[in-house]
Amino acid sequence: MDRALCGSYPRTHELAKGEVMVSVAAWSGELIEIETPRLRLRQWCAADHVPFAALNADPAVMAHFPAPLTRQASDAMLARCAELIAMRGWGFWAVERKAGGVFIGLAGLHVPDARLPCAPCVEIGWRLAAAHWRQGYATEAAGAALDVAFDRLGLDEVVSFTSLGNIRSQAVMQRLGMVPSGHFAHPALAEDSPLRIHRLYRLSRAQWQVKHNEEQR
Repeated sequence: MDRALCGSYPRTHELAKGEVMVSVAAWSGELIEIETPRLRLRQWCAADHVPFAALNADPAVMAHFPAPLTRQASDAMLARCAELIAMRGWGFWAVERKAGGVFIGLAGLHVPDARLPCAPCVEIGWRLAAAHWRQGYATEAAGAALDVAFDRLGLDEVVSFTSLGNIRSQAVMQRLGMVPSGHFAHPALAEDSPLRIHRLYRLSRAQWQVKHNEEQR
């Protein structure tokens, strides 16, 4: 998805009122952060508000969403992403390029709308500023988040989805080893919206392990 939201909790943790139940392995209570060769997936900070609002207002970045976000909506999204990480330890992290410490977007894991046909589930998602496209950052960040999902959280499956026309994000899903799993009408979008029909991808723990082993050879 090119988009994209402490203490210990037991194996099945109720995330918040109105959200689905997702079974995860026991977690120590730490706020998870991730490092890759080029990136840091870290906690959100005050300095992220301006660049995050800029990418959310960019028509190119938001081409497969109903509309660009206002500054107020962007700030609210950032606050919600930070809140969910504080509650679970994981979520949509801020993504920073190590070279120069530049904020480039978000990536990570999220529990999506309970009305989706794939729910209850955990999705992998990302949303990067256009200046940082075509450099493999989305695949690098999302791949590291999948490692957390399967190795540290003990999930059995991760999903991803996007509108049919979002070929760029679907290519990332395929590079991650995810498998197409049909289509669905997104319940949050109007029936006449050209974005309403979404393609769903899935990745099981077994599929991830096979891909991971192949990459280690």
